[in-house]
Amino acid sequence: MKLLRVTAQGLPLFKEKLDLPFYAQQRVAEEDKINLYSLFSNIYLNPSNAFIGINASGKTSVLKVLILALGIINNEPINHINTKDILGNTEKAVLNIYFYSEVNEEICRLETVITSKNVKVEGVVYQIDSESLWTKNIEEVTTRKTMLDFDGREPIIVRNEQESFLSDDVSIMIAYNKKNGEHIKVVSLLFFTNMNVLPFSECIPTEIISYLDPTIEYLYFEEKNEKPIIHLKFKEKEEIILNSSIELNNYLSSGTIKGMITFTLAQEVLKEGGCLVVDEIENHFNKEIVSTLIRFFLDGKLNKNGGMLIFSTHYSELLDEYDRNDSIFITRNRNGITAENLSNILKRNDIKKSDAYQSGFLEGTTPTYEAYMQLKKSIAASLK
Repeated sequence: MKLLRVTAQGLPLFKEKLDLPFYAQQRVAEEDKINLYSLFSNIYLNPSNAFIGINASGKTSVLKVLILALGIINNEPINHINTKDILGNTEKAVLNIYFYSEVNEEICRLETVITSKNVKVEGVVYQIDSESLWTKNIEEVTTRKTMLDFDGREPIIVRNEQESFLSDDVSIMIAYNKKNGEHIKVVSLLFFTNMNVLPFSECIPTEIISYLDPTIEYLYFEEKNEKPIIHLKFKEKEEIILNSSIELNNYLSSGTIKGMITFTLAQEVLKEGGCLVVDEIENHFNKEIVSTLIRFFLDGKLNKNGGMLIFSTHYSELLDEYDRNDSIFITRNRNGITAENLSNILKRNDIKKSDAYQSGFLEGTTPTYEAYMQLKKSIAASLK
């Protein structure tokens, strides 16, 4: 199962309809194909997708919507999804999630209408008010423009009151997924942005450790008396024995620990397919490490199963890793969050993206000059 597009309306923090396509919308030249994942015919996925914006522009909020959408098509109860708070006190949120079923070779559209209610004990609780699922065989897809057009089609599944067995916050996707044995692997690092503690105790590939910190000779885990033991050794130093992952913070840098987490999980997604979602990808990393991760996902020889990297960043220099504009989204928050695909703003791929971003040409992508001057005056006054 591959994610193609997510749209959302009725979310309190957002100014307008959110529209996030993850397939190649611009013309695909022969030289582009090595950095894209071929679904079928002339339809390609963007394996690495960047959301960039200034502080408080809504990048994390957009990623929360994506995690929510992925949870819904994986038939997770909405009230158990970590990012459900993005729904706020919505009166009516409408999510349309488009995906490709590899088992059935069909394009699917799931429309889920969510409402909220306040409950004394639980607080805000969400329920699915109505839901429909449409499908279209790929043989019917003649152009990229009409691929996601389901007008005039009858849904194959409609939520109705007879489904009393179904929890009111679980999608009808549960029936579709059970029948086809499909789901999307989702690895979210949203809640590890500022927390660097290894969440697993499996051995980390030696190559990852050496890449991040060449002074480490080895690092591995074992279990004794049902308790984890960590063995850490630096070159030309004595071995260190630790009893908890938290203790690693005393010996390894934040960047090394975050790198171990990120690259180990990235390896899983590259192997199996699915989505790796990372907020503030540059946090604790230098540019070259982030660029390496992006390049791995863009490398068709490594990323054979269509794994998808979705991340947010403040660093415009990372945009120059991309040859195309349609895998980059500009987030802004002007009386409400918006996310605009860069291909709608910059029609040409050959313009240096970081220059366009930093110059203010894209509008709202750099702090305003007025804000800069006010800050400068305030600091000057405090120094007198």
